[in-house]
Amino acid sequence: MIIELKPNVDSNQQQSIIEKITALGYKSMPVATQRSKYLVAIGKKEFDIRTIGHLSGIADIHRVPDEYKLVSKKWKVAPTVIDLGDGVTIGGNGLAIMAGPCSIENEKQIEQTIQHLVANQVPIMRGGVFKPRSSPYAFRGLGIDGLKLWYELARKNGIKIISEVMQVSQIESMLPYVDVFQVGARNTQNFNLLDELGKVDKPVMIKRGISGTIDELLSSAEYVFSAGNEKLILCERGIRTYEKASRNTMDINAIPILKAKSHLPVVADPSHGIGIREYVPQVALAATVAGADGIIYETHQKPEEAFSDGQQTLDFDESSRLIKRLRAAYNLIQD
Repeated sequence: MIIELKPNVDSNQQQSIIEKITALGYKSMPVATQRSKYLVAIGKKEFDIRTIGHLSGIADIHRVPDEYKLVSKKWKVAPTVIDLGDGVTIGGNGLAIMAGPCSIENEKQIEQTIQHLVANQVPIMRGGVFKPRSSPYAFRGLGIDGLKLWYELARKNGIKIISEVMQVSQIESMLPYVDVFQVGARNTQNFNLLDELGKVDKPVMIKRGISGTIDELLSSAEYVFSAGNEKLILCERGIRTYEKASRNTMDINAIPILKAKSHLPVVADPSHGIGIREYVPQVALAATVAGADGIIYETHQKPEEAFSDGQQTLDFDESSRLIKRLRAAYNLIQD
């Protein structure tokens, strides 16, 4: 059960509500976010919500049987829209497109990518400055200095930044320079990281775990929301299965299911989803038709020279064609 509190609720009113629901056999946890105040009440005893609905300070009460309550669509029917400023949004109407290299490599690469995005009216650039790599000998990113350089160049061109945060200690240093924190597949259940991201006033995109279920992804988002951050985005990026023909198995099914289960926007990552460059456009289009609110993919001036993930990265010509097709596909499915 979610008890939505009035904005002007005072501490005495909130305590009275907690005491009442405790007497009914429910445990409660206060949650204060950028947008509202809530009490998340957990219990199994059935009761008439009118017995507490009259209490001062309560704006609304919602019965939510799901384990993940705050991210559930069963209490918030209207979709959440993430506003990055300057007219850039994720969720609601329109298809958000985010593109860029796997890794930020140098100033020239950043400038080339920004020029490509500006030419195609794509306002969000993805890229990694801290890279979790399977091999300790692989390129692991330029770090905070690379992020600062990227930020300076992006801001001059009106480009927003989404980049992966790998550990709690990186949040503070990255905070001034990113518009969206990305939680990668390897950190989806790093609950210390999720808790800390719940304390920041920046959007967070959570990728599905390498072998994670849909409900586990939603539970990860619940951690961030319950810690105080409502600005959340879910990302389907494929899961590890027994199939060896592709890097991962892109779960297109997850997109409409997540949209039905949660009010949060859903983004698809076809680059990691299939991991094979020539098939990325088809998977991106399939995800769009399946109802994704956004597509995030990898592009590079010369994928064969990319420091990481070149095999799944589109060149700029391929990227430009995909952007046009994505927008056409999105417009085609609108009522």
